Amino acid sequence: MTTADEKSRPALSRRDLLAAGAAGVVVHAFHMPLAQAATAAAPFAPNAFIRIAADGKTTLIMPQVEMGQGIYTSVAMILAEELDADYSRVTLEHAPPDDKLYGNPVFGIQVTGNSNSVRAFWVPLRKAGATARAMLVTAAARQWKVDPASCTAAKGQVIHTASGRKLGYGALAASAAKIAPPANITPKDPKNFTLIGKPLKRFDTPGKVNGTAMYGIDVRLPDMKYATLQASPVFGGKVASVDDSKAKAVPGVRQIIVLDDMVAVVGDHQWAAKRGLDALAVTWNEGPGANVTTAAVWDDLRQASTQKGAVAKTVGDADAALGGDKLEAAYEMPFLAHATMEPMNCTVRLTPDGCELWLGTQVISRVQDTVAQLLNLPKEKVKIHQHLIGGGFGRRLEPDMALKAVRVAQKVNGPVKVVWTREEDIRQDIYRPVYRNLMAASLKNGKIDGWTHRVAGSSIIARWLPPAFTNGVDIDAVDSAVDMPYDIPHFRVEYLRREPPSIPTGFWRGVGPNNNVFAIESFMDELAKKSGQDPVAFRIAMLDKAPRMKAAVQLAAQKAGWGSPLPARTGRGIAAQVAFGSFIATVCEAEVDTSGEVKVKRLVTAVDTGIIVNPDTVVAQMEGGMIFGLTAALFGEITIDKGRVQQGNFHNYRMMRMNQAPVIEVHLIPSGEAPGGIGETGVTASPAALGNALYAATGVRLRRLPVDRAVLAGSKQA
Repeated sequence: MTTADEKSRPALSRRDLLAAGAAGVVVHAFHMPLAQAATAAAPFAPNAFIRIAADGKTTLIMPQVEMGQGIYTSVAMILAEELDADYSRVTLEHAPPDDKLYGNPVFGIQVTGNSNSVRAFWVPLRKAGATARAMLVTAAARQWKVDPASCTAAKGQVIHTASGRKLGYGALAASAAKIAPPANITPKDPKNFTLIGKPLKRFDTPGKVNGTAMYGIDVRLPDMKYATLQASPVFGGKVASVDDSKAKAVPGVRQIIVLDDMVAVVGDHQWAAKRGLDALAVTWNEGPGANVTTAAVWDDLRQASTQKGAVAKTVGDADAALGGDKLEAAYEMPFLAHATMEPMNCTVRLTPDGCELWLGTQVISRVQDTVAQLLNLPKEKVKIHQHLIGGGFGRRLEPDMALKAVRVAQKVNGPVKVVWTREEDIRQDIYRPVYRNLMAASLKNGKIDGWTHRVAGSSIIARWLPPAFTNGVDIDAVDSAVDMPYDIPHFRVEYLRREPPSIPTGFWRGVGPNNNVFAIESFMDELAKKSGQDPVAFRIAMLDKAPRMKAAVQLAAQKAGWGSPLPARTGRGIAAQVAFGSFIATVCEAEVDTSGEVKVKRLVTAVDTGIIVNPDTVVAQMEGGMIFGLTAALFGEITIDKGRVQQGNFHNYRMMRMNQAPVIEVHLIPSGEAPGGIGETGVTASPAALGNALYAATGVRLRRLPVDRAVLAGSKQA
């Protein structure tokens, strides 16, 4: 990926527009035409996303961060499509922190998450590109003294159709900058797309292959020191005493920093800092968190979940419909860590009147704001250098790594890079909440007549985006539960908030949907069994009002060979989901041996995600997401004893290995609907499909993850 020097970005005046965001949050708009004075040397910058230099070089400003999901390429394709830019001459640049210019329209701040980068920016990016194209076409038409309607644009040029005359965008940049942006612009008809829909190569791949890609952890500054830290192993604990005599004797150790809630060792290199940290003898005032255990958390949540929750959605009279023959079940999901490939890190340089940070973050403006508050600085004095992220998964929606690095930097003379060890990364995570789902349903004429679903667990939204937590409902916690696709006449979804004591919880690649789809789709299979129907046929009978979902279920079943014979102790399971605006059905084929060990043999998924910007990206995201979800389903669990997280590295927080990965088939369904999200949908798809496959193979219904091999051992095929 090519990036431009941040210093080359011109100062841009703004016109603020207001738009309504999701969940009733009012946000600033992101597409702002700019009244920019033109000079011969000034680039054409019609809005916050596009800059065209006199030499024709086109720089596209990325409002969302690239963390492996391919968003830089997708955003570039959308902008270049409507701009009719020469894609071979496009360069990319990270957007600076600026909520007014680059705020995500759903959240109102500059944030990458919720699988909504394409969904949220689809319209504004297209309008930004189309507006710039119209201004360039008008500039050329005026120079030729012709009607702009007689001109077209392609590959960075404006063409006068009748005469064949051409002018490159660079030659038009100065004159186009003098033209007022059109008030209303119509983007292209999708039938005229030349880039969108093609599997174009990703911008970030070459740098990742040849080693030039820069992640936050790769930053090197002159005279930089290295630091690593340890916070209290019990959440909320404080430092009691430190014996640093052995640490100071480690070659390369330069400084020991003791703060109220953590210690850090500064060295000439990372290894010195790590060895110095290992040599420290620290005692802690652990506080009340030392009494927390996973068992106690579950006891409390199970008891609390029997209470009524806040109603998130109700249709008909679910209680009356459940008065007859009903099925009840409870499904549970554990704490999970993120364990990103790139552990938490941040490089800081403090000056008497400012602060510079180098890191990869999903919330660049929030990092700027919180660091400015910590240092009592105007936020414009805090400069953030955004980098590629080696895995976010929601972990980097938090600014904690930056704040801790700045606190260390306040004690260091010169720039310092703070890198968390893997153990610290896992034991100081902000965890996917534990959830308990209480389900009840009744059947009538072979279909579901009444349905209730109570989701109990902590509220991430109440902490992270308080205005979106209304009437006691966490909109994320009930996501994919309130909009499940089945036609059920009597239906109620509730949310009951219950916070685990002292344990921080946050977003984790899907969060609400990956809990709810597992509970819903597992329960659907139980209901199919109760009604004596095939699981696929049972679902299809209730999808007449959701044709996109029905088509995905039918395609996945067909491609997976649903109903064809399988070997003993091998089963197929299906899961259907509406998540992040996408309609996806997934079939899992899995085998269970007599010791309870699981081999996932095949995953087949049918995906309707609306208009597809880059099909290669969609396939890659589904493949990676399903592996991520399978890893959690098979191995993922964070447990706590005496307030301490018991997992610390990949030996006891396992990842799925290459030889364990199944064959994966992704079938894309053509669609003219607006784009859906895809980054988290694979994670959501695979655990439910796996659970249903294991039931088909063994007759054992697993209502809790991760998979309990002891329960599966010796079981008989269903």
